[in-house]
Parts: sequence; C-alpha cells; structure tokens
Amino acid sequence: MKRTAAVGIVVLAAVALAACTPGSAASHAPSEEGSSVTAVVPLPASQKADASAKPFTLGTSSTVRTEATDAEATARLAVQLLGAATGLRLQTASGAGSAHDVVLRIAAGASPESYTLQASAAGVTITGADEAGLFYGVQTLTQLLRERDGTWQAEATEISDHPRFAYRGAMLDVARHFFPVDVVKHYIDDASSLKLNVLHLHLTDDQGWRIRIDSRPKLTERASTTSMSGDPGGFYTKADFADIVAYAASRHMTVVPEIDLPGHTHAVGLAYPELAEAPVITDEMKKFNQQIPVAGEPYTGDAVGFSSLKIHDEATYTFVEDVVRELAVMTPGPYIHIGGDEPHSIAPADYRLFVDRVTKIVADAGKTPVAWHEAGASTGIAPSTVGQYWGFRTPTDGMDDQARTFVENGAKVVMSPADAAYLDMKYDASTALGLTWANGPTSVERSYSWEPTKIVDGIGEQSILGVEAPLWSETLRTADDIDEMAFPRLASAAEIAWSPAPAAHSSAESAPDAERTWSGFRARVGQLGPLWTREGIHFFASPEIDWAAR
Repeated sequence: MKRTAAVGIVVLAAVALAACTPGSAASHAPSEEGSSVTAVVPLPASQKADASAKPFTLGTSSTVRTEATDAEATARLAVQLLGAATGLRLQTASGAGSAHDVVLRIAAGASPESYTLQASAAGVTITGADEAGLFYGVQTLTQLLRERDGTWQAEATEISDHPRFAYRGAMLDVARHFFPVDVVKHYIDDASSLKLNVLHLHLTDDQGWRIRIDSRPKLTERASTTSMSGDPGGFYTKADFADIVAYAASRHMTVVPEIDLPGHTHAVGLAYPELAEAPVITDEMKKFNQQIPVAGEPYTGDAVGFSSLKIHDEATYTFVEDVVRELAVMTPGPYIHIGGDEPHSIAPADYRLFVDRVTKIVADAGKTPVAWHEAGASTGIAPSTVGQYWGFRTPTDGMDDQARTFVENGAKVVMSPADAAYLDMKYDASTALGLTWANGPTSVERSYSWEPTKIVDGIGEQSILGVEAPLWSETLRTADDIDEMAFPRLASAAEIAWSPAPAAHSSAESAPDAERTWSGFRARVGQLGPLWTREGIHFFASPEIDWAAR
C-alpha cells in the first residue's frame, strides 16, 4: 500500500451510485457507432480501414482455422474468446478457410508478441510472430466485431501491431483482502484482454501471508486467517499457485510473486515471533485514529511502516532463503519481487544491509530480483535488480535518485506512478470504493495522461522495462469490486505500455483518433462498454466517457 499519509477504510454504500455499475452506461449519451477500428484498445501501431469495402461477417457457420499445429492452442482459446464476445458457438478446423472463417497463422521473424490482422468480406487472417502475438490479434478481433442487423461484423481493416514495452503489468493485492483462485483467473482474463503480460501478486503484508511454504508451515497456519477489517483470510496451496501460474501462461502472462520485506511483515511475526521486531507505534497512527498493532495479535488495520524483521539476526536470512528457495521452484517466470517499500521504522543503514543481502539471495536462486524504488537507496543491491517506481509523477524526497540507482547498476525500472497508475484511487469524491492519499481522486483522464519517459530525469525509453498498474485491496472485497476499480483505468495503463508514444502535437483535443490522445482514447473505450458487459466485466461507467449503447 504505497502511501505516505494515513487513510481509513471506506465503508461500502448500501445503495451504489448509478455511475458505478455497467447498467448505468445507458444513462449517458451513447456515442455514434463510427468505424469499428477506432474501438481498438490499446491503440495499434498501424491500422487502415476501408470504409468502402464490404465487412467481414462472423456467423454460426464460421470456424477458427489453423495452418500449423503450433497455433492449435490459440485456436481453441479463440473459440472461447469470440464466443464470450458474441455468444456464437464456433468450432476449430485446419486448412484453408472460407469467407466467414478466421484463419490463424504463425510466421516467425517479426518482433516478439507482434501480429498482423486482415479483415475483409473474404475472411479474417491473423498472423502472429509467436503464439503471444497470435493471441493478441484474436483479442483485437473481439474488439472489432459489432452486432449489426442480427449479425456480427468487422469492417474491412488492416492492422500491423507490436508492443512498445516488454513488461506490461497488472498488480493484484491478495494480502490486505484475500481473493480465491477463480477471482484471480477472472482478473487474468480481464488484464490479458488488454494485452497485458505480467500478473504481479502481492502475496504478503501486515494483514496476512497468502502462500504455502512447506519449510515454514506456520506462515499459513497462523498468519493467513484474517484480512483487513477482520474479514476472512485464506492462502494459496502450492497446487493453487501452480494453477494460477498455468492459467496465466495460457494467456501469455508471467506471474511475479511478491514477498514484502523487511517491513510489512507483522504477519510473519504471528508465525515466527522470534524473527520480528516489536511494532513501532507512531503519533501519526494516533492522529489518524488508526488501529494500533500489537505483537502476537493479527493486524486488520491500515497503518503502514510499523513492522520489521530483525535485520541483524542470521535467523532472518535463513528464513528468507527458505522462502525464496521454495518460491523460485514454484515460479517459472524470471522474477521474484522482494518488496522493500515504506521502511519507516528501520534505520537507513540497517535497511541498506537487508536489501543488499536479500536481493543477492534472490539472484543466487536464479531469479531476477524486483524491488520497490526505496531499495535504490543502496548501491550494493544485486546488479540485476529491477526497480519499481511508485512515487508521484513529480518525484519527491529523493525518489528519483533511488530509481536511478537501478539504471546505474545496469538494470531497468518499471513505472507505476501512484497518482496516475494506482487503480485503488477513487475516481472522484463520490465513488464509494477506493482511497485518495496519492493526490487523489484519480480520474480516467489522469490515469491516461502521463508518459513513462517523463517521470524521472535520466530514465528514458531504453531504461524502462515497462509499466504496471497496481491494485491495492484495502477497500476491495469482491471480484466486482476489482472490476469496478480496474476498468476502465486498466485500459489506460495497457495503452501506455503497448502503444507507440504520443506524437509531439497529440495533446491537442482536435488531434485525430488514430493517434494516442485522450480524446481518441475516451472515444475508443466508450465503444468497448458493451463488449465488457458481455464478458462479465463490471466496469465503472465513468461520466468522463460517452459509452456506446450496444
């Protein structure tokens, strides 16, 4: 919960505001039907529509065809995705297609994750540089389809597309409130539909430990039973975690597990009290009437920065080695996130000692360490450590210097500015869910109107691994809550991460929709409301967007 000021839990209103539900989209003026190609989010690198040509029609006789076995898995998934988007029950087949078919091909040689899409009355052909690119091409097709005169049509279109950044992430906090496997899978579906390819799971915090570690069984036996506000807890077995990892991989998403250290560790103290320092009680906790942590008792409040592991006890590093060793075996992806944020109760020298040792433990386990930008306060961290910047769009308190440390070490940075990319901020003062500490509320326009290379001086395009939109769960209890806070702002992060950088003149409201502008984005997102509704995404029908009626 990257924050510097205390906040309270927002109590859910008994009757939600009309603008907070998908059904309320009809209360806003529907946008004009327009060209379907403008509805693609993220905006493709290149697109040409031929309004004079006859459209492609997808119907009950259509099939999804492949020309090679390496596309068969994507074909089966395409049937599911197109079915969810249209209600049609399609089949897969091999060989050449007919006028109503979707043909999938893989042609190596282009940049990773890239694809081309050609739609016309003669059919649709999607060619991916790899299976991921093919998958993203199918996601684009689901957005292009429109119901017209009882049929599903896509205008004649040619798209050539590829991502700007390699790392395009969505973070889900399952520590403050625990979410079961099926909810995580739902979020994977939602995020991957926007061409995001990383799921960062915040698995541990003061309120709970959510992953089974066989060598440290007390972590889940004693420290997983509660959540924020005394809500029920839970944890993932190793089988659960493997299920999440496999499901994410099927959608071309890499799972990045986070074990938040050395702060945010009150839950560790419930399981292994000999490893934990006594909680530090601050005047700020009293000022903001926050729950006061008590050693040995579960913490269900919202204060931060009060907990710490014992930095100078070798048993602490044995514990970290045990956790990292098992987590590395469970995680096929390259990254393990060690947290490192908000070390308010820890002496700076002690903090630097800890992050130096722990990033090296992760590197020695064969993984690339990831840490919040505070870890950049030490120049002795493992050189491969990736930084994650969560500060504001205008850095304060040396956050920019800390972020630059990772680049100076030869690594890269993931950009997650809290006052634009944090999905748990309120949309406006009236929304029931969410917080405001990050200069909030955060409107949809603010979530879109930032550029990763303009955040920290000295961290340009080549030094940025990617973009991530974190979703912290202090006020979130259900899958619908997750959807409401993530959509449509997750689409903002996805476009920033995937699409080409805006043109120099693109801040003008009159700039064409084919360029990456706020005006173009809001028009395209508005056209996706009906698709999101059909797909079961309970988005927030922001009044900033003119939502299509169908």
